Amino acid sequence: MLSSSSTTAHSATSPLPGPASTNPNPRSRLLRLHAASRVPSAALNARGRPPMCSVSASSAAGAGGWGAAAVGELATERLVEVAQRAADAAGEVLRKYFRQRVEIIDKEDNSPVTIADREAEEAMVSVILKSFPTHAIFGEENGWRCAESSADYVWVLDPIDGTKSFITGKPLFGTLIALLHNGKPVIGVIDQPILRERWIGVDGKQTTLNGQEISVRSCNLLAQAYLYTTSPHLFEGDAEDAFIRVRNKVKVPLYGCDCYAYALLASGFVDIVVESGLKPYDFLSLVPVIEGAGGSITDWRGDNLHWPVTAESRPTSFNVVAAGDARVHKQALDTLQWC
Repeated sequence: MLSSSSTTAHSATSPLPGPASTNPNPRSRLLRLHAASRVPSAALNARGRPPMCSVSASSAAGAGGWGAAAVGELATERLVEVAQRAADAAGEVLRKYFRQRVEIIDKEDNSPVTIADREAEEAMVSVILKSFPTHAIFGEENGWRCAESSADYVWVLDPIDGTKSFITGKPLFGTLIALLHNGKPVIGVIDQPILRERWIGVDGKQTTLNGQEISVRSCNLLAQAYLYTTSPHLFEGDAEDAFIRVRNKVKVPLYGCDCYAYALLASGFVDIVVESGLKPYDFLSLVPVIEGAGGSITDWRGDNLHWPVTAESRPTSFNVVAAGDARVHKQALDTLQWC
């Protein structure tokens, strides 16, 4: 189990930078980033990039190293510090492009991507590898980055969770950063760079929002719960029927917050979040944040969310339910009737 005291978060009241005056040739820059993401790891290493993975716990913390059996306080603080600097780097990129007219390209799964997504991911990768050049990274946009096929410690990055919110000017998207140890999320960050809000979860520690400890609220009945989901249109078939059963039992169903809904749950303003079809980079960072605030987050069967990522891994879809109160979580699982 990791242990850590919180590091200082960025100020929620610091002035926002003004919008970028120009964004020259955004489509050409996006296409160059897209092409670069397809270069094999071996080729990247041949061009001078350091190896990008850790196959043993002894090298997982960089030059000094630390053992898997006893992760020290200083090592954990260092990891959280780097996670925060990665979030800072992504935030600088996203604020530059937010509410600017940028080219939108549809990926193979028809989800949108912009130059902001790709630049923000590259900014985070740069920060992480400067401090931990032997760590593995899996990003939503560029996938696995590691010379080896597996690693004990893997950073999982989603530069913009809620790209549709981002491109429509709604500041309820977030940057998600997770650190996995043997597939288990042990550090999680939810960062909202426009509102300057940052939730940090560390396995075994209380979750913080901008450096202040937070917790979920009590709600013992599903009938009294406030529920969030990103969109009711994202459920299909049996999953749609299962969601409707829960939606019909809650007090108030609400829509449209992406990862921000989970942050609100951790802060004690929302009681339950139910979603279908999430990829690992959508939820792994949420686990330490929700659990560190006293809540529960599982799949619809009640099993822990776990993704043992390797070079061969392909992001599959998960059905996720999170609740602040264990009683509401159980009632939701009973209502979903998922098996």
